[in-house]
Amino acid sequence: MFSLTPVVRVILILNVLVFFVTNDAIIGQFGLHSFLSDRFNPIQLLTHMFLHGGFGHIFSNMIGLIVFGPMLEQFWGSRRFTFFYLFCGIGAALLFSGVNYWEMKDVVDAVQNYRLEPGYDAFSAFIDQHASSYYDQLVPFMEKFKSYPNDPKTVQDSLTIVNQIVGSQVNEPMVGASGAIFGVIMAFGLLFPNTQLFLLFPPIPIKAKYLVIFYGAYELYSGVYRAQTDNVAHFAHIGGMLFAFILVKYWNSQRKTFY
Repeated sequence: MFSLTPVVRVILILNVLVFFVTNDAIIGQFGLHSFLSDRFNPIQLLTHMFLHGGFGHIFSNMIGLIVFGPMLEQFWGSRRFTFFYLFCGIGAALLFSGVNYWEMKDVVDAVQNYRLEPGYDAFSAFIDQHASSYYDQLVPFMEKFKSYPNDPKTVQDSLTIVNQIVGSQVNEPMVGASGAIFGVIMAFGLLFPNTQLFLLFPPIPIKAKYLVIFYGAYELYSGVYRAQTDNVAHFAHIGGMLFAFILVKYWNSQRKTFY
């Protein structure tokens, strides 16, 4: 069975306890919201790491923690491992939020422009450019809007729809320890690159360094080319790995000061 080190055990227990008391209200308050959202609170950069959206979500993250975390804690010590874990988790949140801000800023600006000059052509352009995944379900409304472009109620309904679309995107919270866990996986691959790991799917052995390369490449591809319906925070995963890489390389360069 897994041999848990002190900090790994505490992180595991905290995540499991929080999972059993988590509800929509807690996720709404402590999940990480967009910088563009009125619901954003800086404390969410930390608290989102201890919230999960379902059993599969927390199970996969905690398996990663208890498989790779103990060896790192033994190597670094508990204080350094704690700092590393939080550093990667918060760093992942910052990168995710930065990308989210860049992606959503144009959408928010488009909504503000539409509020100033609502109309069928502007509504159709907004859907095409910023909410194409909603197109099919909006076809009946758009046909009605096209037939009655000056009807006050229809115009008001279009404003409501635009506000709901941007609200659902900006106010959707991100939760999970995945950023920190991917940081742990990256550090493991950097420090113990030739350690042989045995995958479950597919059931083959692989060196840690190749597993890290695969994870990094997959998350980068998914983050750039992901579909609108993908609900995975790929850039949080990339952020965790990036911040882990930076910190491990820095610590290695300063090795003479703490070894």
